[in-house]
Amino acid sequence: MSQQSPGKKRGLSRPVEVVRAELLKDPETKRIADAVGMKLEDYVELVLEYAQDKDKEPMLNVVSDEELKANGFPVHTVEEVGEFLVAGAKGELPGQGNPFAKSEFEGSKGDASGKPSLNPAGESAKAPQDEAKRQELMDQLKKGGGGPRG
Repeated sequence: MSQQSPGKKRGLSRPVEVVRAELLKDPETKRIADAVGMKLEDYVELVLEYAQDKDKEPMLNVVSDEELKANGFPVHTVEEVGEFLVAGAKGELPGQGNPFAKSEFEGSKGDASGKPSLNPAGESAKAPQDEAKRQELMDQLKKGGGGPRG
């Protein structure tokens, strides 16, 4: 194990200018900046700030619902947050897209290319929704628990 002197920052192993240029031209970085509502340049600088100092802790502000409302921010219920988390787990949030769409496996529906398809007739298959499981997850979220461990 290496000993670090106090005050020395643990960070990037490559020049910051190189990493900055890579981040600025990376489409995934742009997508994330858009998703969090930041300008690309500001987001890249924030990422670099944390990348240059691995010991830096992110800032977390806990604010009451009343203060949020007073400052014009929306306040979400436990149910709304739960629905958001369930949608995220299903890959249904805006900007997530369908991870299977990139494969274009079903892209040849209806043509005579002879390519295989999991859905040759073009019918859309939907997984059955289990309302009892969904409600169980929502109840766990309300309690702040992660369910049974084992």
